[in-house]
Parts: sequence; C-alpha cells; structure tokens
Amino acid sequence: QLQFVESGGGLVQPGGSLRLSCRASGFSLDNWAYGWFRLAPGKEREGVSCFSSFGEYYADSVKGRFTMSRLGNTVYLQMNSLKPEDSAVYFCAADVDSGIAQAMCSRDHASWGQGTQVIVSS
Repeated sequence: QLQFVESGGGLVQPGGSLRLSCRASGFSLDNWAYGWFRLAPGKEREGVSCFSSFGEYYADSVKGRFTMSRLGNTVYLQMNSLKPEDSAVYFCAADVDSGIAQAMCSRDHASWGQGTQVIVSS
C-alpha cells in the first residue's frame, strides 16, 4: 500500500523559504510519477509540481520559486520567495507513470498523506 508522510510546513513571513519533505513507503518511487499538491480553503486542489519519466511540471503560480527534488524514497519541495497565496495544506502523491507530468498534476490519486500546513503571513 502506498503511504506518504509529509513534513516541513510551518509559519513563515512573505519572502521566506521552507523545504517540505514527503517520505513514501510501501513501494519504491523508482518508475513512478510523483508530485506535490496543495489545498487552500475555498479553492480546488492544485498540482504544484509533478515529475514523470519525460519531464517535470510546475504550476505557473510557482515557476521560478519552487523546486522539487528526490532522494531515494523522499521527495522534497524547496519553496522560496513565499507569498501569502502559497498558504495551503501541501500533500504528495505518486501514481502510474503516464510519461506526462502535467497529467500527474491534473488527476486524482488513490493515496494521500495527511499533508503539512504552510502559512505565509506577516
């Protein structure tokens, strides 16, 4: 069973940085697509950054500010120049790799972690 544990969220001032971590267990991330998603009150879930075998995808709202990386079975999201509108609960997920990173970010997935909350406020 795919399981995810997200961590690293917190309260940060606008312009600050955070690094989120997602530890996957129950399977190996090798040969899977994976990504970070966020859910803010009153908004739909947004795919923030996703990886597939043929490339990466970043939402326009985070391009140039967020960077996703992976080491073994842990996926990281480095978030710089944070804005109040980045405030949300952040989740990670993995799924069968279709080769299209944006597709990974667009569709629902069977397993989610509990998420980690990010609050950007002065």
